[in-house]
Parts: sequence; structure tokens; C-alpha cells
Amino acid sequence: MWVVLHVVGADGHGVDAEIGRIVGEAFERVRQMDHEGAVIADEGDQGALGAFQVAQHMNGSIWIGQGEVGSRLAGLEAEGRAHFGHGAKLSDKRPPAKRISALDSGKRHAMLLVMALTPEELQRYARHLLIPEVGREGQERLKAASVLLVGAGALGSPAAMYLAAAGVGRLGLLDDDKVEASNLQRQLLHGQSSVGQSKLESAAGRLKEINSHVKLELHETRFTPDNATDILKDYELIVDGSENFPTRFLTNDAGLFLKIPVIYGAIHRFEGQTTVFAPHLGGPCYRCLLPNAPEPGSVPSCAEAGVLGVLPGIIGSMQAMEAIKLILGIGEVPLGKLTIYDGLGSSVRQVTLHADPQCRLCGQAPEILGVDNPETRASLSCVSPYQSMNTITVQELKAKLAAGLDGLLIDVRQPEEYDLAHIEGSQLIPLAELAQRFESLPREEIIYVHCKVGGRSARAVDFLTRKGFSKAVNVEGGMDAWLDLAD
Repeated sequence: MWVVLHVVGADGHGVDAEIGRIVGEAFERVRQMDHEGAVIADEGDQGALGAFQVAQHMNGSIWIGQGEVGSRLAGLEAEGRAHFGHGAKLSDKRPPAKRISALDSGKRHAMLLVMALTPEELQRYARHLLIPEVGREGQERLKAASVLLVGAGALGSPAAMYLAAAGVGRLGLLDDDKVEASNLQRQLLHGQSSVGQSKLESAAGRLKEINSHVKLELHETRFTPDNATDILKDYELIVDGSENFPTRFLTNDAGLFLKIPVIYGAIHRFEGQTTVFAPHLGGPCYRCLLPNAPEPGSVPSCAEAGVLGVLPGIIGSMQAMEAIKLILGIGEVPLGKLTIYDGLGSSVRQVTLHADPQCRLCGQAPEILGVDNPETRASLSCVSPYQSMNTITVQELKAKLAAGLDGLLIDVRQPEEYDLAHIEGSQLIPLAELAQRFESLPREEIIYVHCKVGGRSARAVDFLTRKGFSKAVNVEGGMDAWLDLAD
């Protein structure tokens, strides 16, 4: 069986060096499958010839010339030795809703890689092949697609597993965290034996078990403005499974500048939401929904507020669905539509999102011109928004405890969190009870306050300061930082 890779430029002629490199990578995949390969380019395009030089070393054949291409392909097809597709002209303009595709995003000049399915894959994806909107061509599109998942946690788990099972050819995972026991209630990529292990290492093992045909690319690093563009530029879609505002802003901003659709998801207790942000296809960006980051500590994270374990399975699966629709170019992509799922009410509703003409990123007079900006550089922890607040690090607190603490240590988390792990000698006063119990605290002593990451304790210190406790001190980083220190 020949594997035919048909590459055509945006103007219908040739490709550039970047696409040549991608074609070379495709040839390597062909070689690893022990297939012969062919690259087809238009006659006389010297740029294409130069770009394909790398492929000449990949056991592939290069045919140049429109007439020769047509006759050779016709012959191969007649012999039943080839299954091939046609190049797609890409446009920055938004196509009709049912025609939107990741390959039509304008991200690259133009590319359509058609990878033949092996007999094993034909059997594996048999139920997909029966669907008219998918079929063999659609499954080949999935095999040629590339998706990056930002986060291998609650939302990334179901999204990654379903995209791998669906046959997306190249999956990138970005995460720098380790598996904790508290993750297992909702992050199904990881099991009990993975606790303490790198999330990416754990995820890779699980995904390879789901589908060994998928090529996994692991980015075990903190996602920052310094590396965002380099990591994202080689992918066609981004699934945002992050749980903090700086990363969401960064994913959104980078997606806009690179013209890559971002499939957004968020969860909170019993409610979740999802949409697709792709201003180059029409519709708003994340900053149209949330122009500025909330005050640190004002919005509780899942670690602080909790989340029902099944909820990210629902929202993450919806994100995977949108990714597959974009790749296949089927259905209606929810540009400008925020889908909200209410688990307790068993309801789903949609809210219309409008592109904001005054948006600092995608508006008529944008002010944000790069991925490095105050929102994307903000701290990932819920630090205090109050400039004059007294603070102490966990290292300094540990030293004080060793020498004999010169004050009172208060934990403002919930009793369930306190029972899981707490600092010896701390007194539990949940934040919600502080207004009723603060009068019993000694005003003349130093009161050290901590929570999980620093947000609730910052609000507690601000409250105490306004009530006349001039010696209230916030413990930066909270229990998470304390446990990291112990490790």
C-alpha cells in the first residue's frame, strides 16, 4: 500500500520550508510503518523542491509535475494500491459554520496530509468509518491532526483519553505537576500506583495503553510567556485544561497570535462551561469574556471550593468533541456561544458571547501586542492583592516554629482539608466562621494565618487588620507550599 502525502500551497502552488519540515516528519512516520511514501508538488516551484529535500532521505519518492502526478495517481488508484486525498486551500476568512476545520485555520500556509489507515486501524475505527460525516477520509484527517492539551489533570484527563481513542495522530501534553492522592477522585488518567509520579509520565502510560498508534509529545515544563509560542506553534488545536487565570490568558493570547483555535473549559463544584475561542474564524476571545483577571483570592480554585469528580469528565469530553468537530470540519463550532452545564439542575444552556470592539487583544484598536503582559505574567498562586499586608514565607514560618513560635498560627481552611494535613500547633478557624470568632483572638499577639495556597488567608488577614489586629500576618503559598517544603 502506498501512502500518498499531497501538499499544496495557499495559492494552489507549492509550500514553504516549514511545511517541508512537517512533510519530512510525516515521511518518518510512514517509514516507521514500513510503507512506501510519495510526496506530490507542483512543477517548477523551487521553494517546494527545496522544502522536500529532507523527505528524499526518508525512503520516499518525489514526483514533480502536474501531468505525471495525475497519471501516476490514477494508475495506483486503479490498481487498488493507493488511497489519497486532495490539497486544501486555506483562508484566514471564516468559512461557513459546517465547513470550519482546524486545517482551515490559516495557521500554516496550507497543508493536507492524508495518511493511509492500516488494516489494524481500519478494524479499530470501524464504528467511526460507518458514520457518513467521518468515514475513511475523516479518520485520516484525525490521524494527520495535532492537538496540544494544556494540563493533564481534571479536564485534560477525559479530553486526552477520548482524543487518543478517536485516533488523533499527534497529541501534545503540557504539565509540570506530580500526581497527588487528591487528584484521583477526578483525574482518571492517573491511578493509585501513579501517586508521586510525574503526571506526564503517568498519562503517557495510560494513553499508550488506550491507543499505541498515537504519537505523544510530552512538555514537562511550566507554561510561561517565554516558551508558549515555541510550544504551541507546531499544533493545530489547543485544548485548555488549565485551572488558573494566568495560564488561561496565556493560552488565549498565544492562540490568537498563532491563529490556533482554543477549546476552553472550566469547572466549579457542580457546574462547568466550555466554548471555542478563535477570533480568526469569527467570534470573541477569552478577554472578551473576562477583560481583566479577578483580584487574587477572590475566586476560589477547585482546590479551595471543591469539584464533583464526574463533572470534569463531562466538560472534558465536550472539549474533546469540539476538537474532533474542528478536525473533521463537521457540525457547528460554538464560536460566540458559551455552553454551561448545571449538574444539580440537570440542565444545559447557552449564552451568547459577543466580540468586544474595545477588547485590548482582539478589538478594533488592540493594546496587547504579545503574549508577555501583566495577566500572563501574574503569579499562579492566590497572593494578596493588598500592598501593605504583612507576609511571611513557609521557610520563615518553619524556622519560627523550630525556635518556638512567637504568636498564634491559624488555619482558615475547611475541617475536611485540615483533617487531611495540617501544621502541628495550628488552630482551625474556617474563613466563614472568622467574623463570629475573631473577638476571642488575642490582639496583642502576632497572628499567622494560612490556607491552602494563600487566597483565603489573605482575605482573613485583611479582615483582621480592618478589625484592629495590626499584627496579623499572611503565610505565602499556604499548605501547598508547606508540603512542598517538606518534600
